[in-house]
Amino acid sequence: MALIILRCVFLACALGISQLINANLTADKVDTWVPWGVFLSTLGISVAVLLGDIFVAKKDLSTISSVYFGLLIGLLLTYILSIAAAPLLRNSDAIWWQLVGAMLLCYICTSFLLQTKDDFRFLIPYVEFVREVKGFKPLVLDTSVVIDGRIEDLVNTGIFDNQLIIPRFALSELQGIADSSDKLRRARGRRGLDVLNRLRGNENVDLQIYDRDLPELTGQTVDLKLVLLAKHLEGKVVTGDFNLNKVAKLHNVPVINLNEISNALKPLYLPGETFQVQVIKPGEGADQGVGYLDDGTMVVIEGGRQAIGKQKSVMVTSTLQTNAGRMIFAKLDD
Repeated sequence: MALIILRCVFLACALGISQLINANLTADKVDTWVPWGVFLSTLGISVAVLLGDIFVAKKDLSTISSVYFGLLIGLLLTYILSIAAAPLLRNSDAIWWQLVGAMLLCYICTSFLLQTKDDFRFLIPYVEFVREVKGFKPLVLDTSVVIDGRIEDLVNTGIFDNQLIIPRFALSELQGIADSSDKLRRARGRRGLDVLNRLRGNENVDLQIYDRDLPELTGQTVDLKLVLLAKHLEGKVVTGDFNLNKVAKLHNVPVINLNEISNALKPLYLPGETFQVQVIKPGEGADQGVGYLDDGTMVVIEGGRQAIGKQKSVMVTSTLQTNAGRMIFAKLDD
């Protein structure tokens, strides 16, 4: 309702301004079509501004701030330079130099701020222009975590409210995998692209493609580029790659490892607890059988070899936590 009132007031003010202009024009006895031209021009410009505001519903605060401050700085520099150059210019030429200078300086300042808007934030005393809902630290996605697909499920749960960053070089690597001649790699790459498309189409997810080429990234491997980019953006790396996890920690870059999250969410069974599990295959031991829980946790069952293919009740004897996941050792509950 407030926006509707604002737009109506804006349209009324525009029409009022056109009437004031026409009142001054009629006093000079201009042609009869000029007032209509002024009225229709003012009305057309006002309607165009309103339609642009209505149809561009999702506005980027950083982009709007960059344009605003770019124009403001450009006009301020133009005013300062016009004062400094006033003794050197004739009065008839001053206005043209001011217009040309304003055009160039406004463009340069606005272009510079738009290209570097991700590197700083606009600060005013007691007011900071940051996202109201999104987290402060962006999450830089690795190619493996996009192909894995679990990042989409985690984002949909609402756990991650940060801005998601997919670098252009990681996207190029993903496209190369999708175009691979190997059928399995091609399927994995296309699944990763599908995950990105679904995230991009989700209105509740802020996914951005980072296009800038930083000087420190030149000549580095993809994993090191991800780490350096996350360090530059003061963000976190989201990955499922064990080696990338180690590299990021060496550079003191925070890492979100999806495998560690998955292991942390697996149910914890204490020695003496019992549960039902189906024995799938024989184990390495002479009398062992192996089963799996619904979350993929391996269960090694003593005396379970003769129960392969059957649903059995087992009792936990011990658990083992490894980098690959959690293993449960149990025996048949007779």
